[in-house]
Amino acid sequence: MKAVKAWRKWGCLTALLLACAVCCAPVITVMSAAGALASRDEGVSVDAVGGAAVGIPERMLAAYKNAAADIRSVSPKCRGMRWPVLAGIARIESNHAGGRTVTAAGDIHPRILGPVLNGSGVGGNLTAFPDTDAGAWDGDTRYERAVGPFQFLPATFRASGRDGNKDQAVDPHNADDAALSAALYLCGKGRNLADRAQLKKAVFQYNHSDAYVSDVLSWIDRYEAAAKTVDLSGVTGTVATVLKAAIAQKGVPYSWGGGSPNGPSTGICCSPGGQNGTIVVGFDCSGLALYAFAQAGVELPRTAAAQAAVGARIPASAGIAALKPGDLVFFGYTPGVDSTIYHVGIALGNGEMINAARPGTTVRVDPVSAMSGFAGGARIL
Repeated sequence: MKAVKAWRKWGCLTALLLACAVCCAPVITVMSAAGALASRDEGVSVDAVGGAAVGIPERMLAAYKNAAADIRSVSPKCRGMRWPVLAGIARIESNHAGGRTVTAAGDIHPRILGPVLNGSGVGGNLTAFPDTDAGAWDGDTRYERAVGPFQFLPATFRASGRDGNKDQAVDPHNADDAALSAALYLCGKGRNLADRAQLKKAVFQYNHSDAYVSDVLSWIDRYEAAAKTVDLSGVTGTVATVLKAAIAQKGVPYSWGGGSPNGPSTGICCSPGGQNGTIVVGFDCSGLALYAFAQAGVELPRTAAAQAAVGARIPASAGIAALKPGDLVFFGYTPGVDSTIYHVGIALGNGEMINAARPGTTVRVDPVSAMSGFAGGARIL
């Protein structure tokens, strides 16, 4: 599927950056992609509930999980399919049917349609694709348009489309049908999607773009990290207290300036992206750290940059591997210059952290590498 490419002092900000710094990653530009081309196995373990905690609408998440579970019925040789793979594709293609209504039956209203593929250059399309569905799915009887949350071309969906919700109809504008069809398309003739190389080939087949592959894989990694059950069996004492307190907040909304030693709270107005924290009960990144460490009797400053001055500093040059569970993890616009630190997480070990990432998300588990500008850490405990 080749894509048509289409302050306050209490916030997690620094005085230097003023209102331009946020306690979250710089806003990710979501690729406006439209398709223009023709489970739980293999040692990949993600829990049954993770996903709602990373901003995926409940009904769309159900579609991804059902498709990952049902793929063996339509592609017996497929291995390694799991819901984060489908979520990664749909995140880029439609932001999980963002701005649409998804009914209990999975029907999406209004329909999601890509640019008219007439070769005009709009949305990045340079090749004309004549109509193949008489406008039934895309509303255009002259040219093709990518359709649904996974942005299939009608011709491609006709070949790969499957009835995911068992209603005896196959519709690219139905979340269940689209998810199962995308799973089949990615599986090909029997790929093992638990193998990173094969997963990359599958995503490249979906859209012949290395940048697209990189974007999708980064979202897959984030969803898998957020869905994993965190193993704290080797962690004891005050470190365990801090991590358990932070992990217990998974799913709590991000609130600009939110969070106190007592727990989630309303924040302030407003983030550079426009979030009014005064109407959201939750945490920003430094608010989450403030709360978690308070449960172990440790008082932290309120901002991420100030928190970097506490404890034993771990330089960025030491690498992510130098972090231990319970360490603070910092990210800066200029790594090595602590005054530019814009974000903090709490290390879990194995390259992961508990993270209040940005407005519109919830507290989740992320790879440390998911954020830009790694600026080392601080060991407080």
